[in-house]
Amino acid sequence: MAKIESVVTDHYRVPLPVKLTDSMHGDMDDFELITVRITDTDGVEGMGYTYTVNAGGAAVAVMIDRYLSDVLVGADPERIEALWEKMWWHLHYAGRGGHQTSAISAIDVALWDLKGRRLGMPLWKLFGGYDPRVPVYAGGIDLQFSTERLLEQADGFLEQGFRAIKMKVGRANVREDVDRVQRMREHLGDEFPLMVDANMRWSADQAITAARELRAFDLVWLEEPTIPDDLPGHARILRDGGIPVAGGENLHTLHEFRAAIDARAISYPEPDVSNCGGMTVFRKIAGLAEAHNLPVTSHGVHDLTVHCLAAAPNRAHMEAHGFSLEPYIADPMPVVDGFVTAPEAPGHGIDLDFAALEPHRA
Repeated sequence: MAKIESVVTDHYRVPLPVKLTDSMHGDMDDFELITVRITDTDGVEGMGYTYTVNAGGAAVAVMIDRYLSDVLVGADPERIEALWEKMWWHLHYAGRGGHQTSAISAIDVALWDLKGRRLGMPLWKLFGGYDPRVPVYAGGIDLQFSTERLLEQADGFLEQGFRAIKMKVGRANVREDVDRVQRMREHLGDEFPLMVDANMRWSADQAITAARELRAFDLVWLEEPTIPDDLPGHARILRDGGIPVAGGENLHTLHEFRAAIDARAISYPEPDVSNCGGMTVFRKIAGLAEAHNLPVTSHGVHDLTVHCLAAAPNRAHMEAHGFSLEPYIADPMPVVDGFVTAPEAPGHGIDLDFAALEPHRA
């Protein structure tokens, strides 16, 4: 029986081709990428990754390299659930979320990739295989774009094959948000799926006011209207604002999603596979959402997430994130008429070009 032989962690600061902006994180010129490569004694390797925005990547890398590698080396890589629990309790006092779950997420993805490669099976089939064609939307990070630049970006998304778009809101004057969303709606047409994302900018009362103004534009959802800690506020926004609410990219445990769903605070649970605990937890969140008759969407890392949503009968649109790794991936997934198709390659099918990433080592 093969055992885990080595765990290699790398940390990069990857430049973005265009400066991105949202209401709370400000200007973003790059992002931090933390990769994990796990090799077993038969020589099979699995790769996982996570990322941070603006700061914090080194802490995740240290957690993996210094505190979790010893938990893994010599263990049976097939016992993913047992290893997840062992890692969780090993770092419990240091986390219960945040950096802890980002570190565990990267490892969990690498373990599932290793398992898929050993079996010669793509993860979406290993997870149950619902439908490899997953609807996808372009997640614009564009709060400070001019309206003209915003519409040009939308046209670019359409040329790339997207048939659903998300734009940022949360400007200092909500009237500007309303005007920009109106222009986008007029540009895209009445039936085009359009989402907006406030990135936690507002109080609950401000969000309700904004939602009522935005209700006229038939939005699929309003994302993260207030801080994730304010579940009663989210419930009020959903009840009184008149727009479905998406949230979860800043929820880092299964239990936080259970609390949000129980509080009737979100319409679209939105886990990020790179910070919620990996594919092991993402799939549990999808099942939890299904049990409550809710659709599940996603945040970020679409190259990984596609496998989880291709196995989920209650999936909604998947986000194609602005922090794309396409320049460093051998075979990026094409977007065709609003869908991506989960790959047939074993594991998650992503082969990163580590030589191309080397100049960006943090």
